[in-house]
Amino acid sequence: MKKSSKFSPEVRERAVRLVFEHQGEHESQWAAIGSIASKMGCAAETLRKWVRQAECDQGQRTGLSSSERERLKERLHRHFLRNLLGPPSLQKEQKIGDEYCLQPPAVPIANVALIATFLRSTGPDPTRGRDLAPQ
Repeated sequence: MKKSSKFSPEVRERAVRLVFEHQGEHESQWAAIGSIASKMGCAAETLRKWVRQAECDQGQRTGLSSSERERLKERLHRHFLRNLLGPPSLQKEQKIGDEYCLQPPAVPIANVALIATFLRSTGPDPTRGRDLAPQ
């Protein structure tokens, strides 16, 4: 899910281009960023991040390009869903309102009982002040 941005991609590209074009007229790149950010109506730190990402995209700076970052984000999202929801055979769809949502598989009650038995049999936890397991 993408966040909505206050600035369109065209405005971002223009601001970054202006920084690259006018950084020679300022003491430092940060001074150019501050000057242009105030004229564009954005925070200097926001424009600095856009400039750094543009430098990565152009190969001028080490780091992930925008396309690599997007692919990584998608892979992490799929990995998270696969580990959270389990294999597709265990996934169930549940209708909530007008949308279908994936529901994580229920943990069998036998597993909960086994975990509770294990916790009781291990004795008091030395990292806690007192044992909360029933006697």
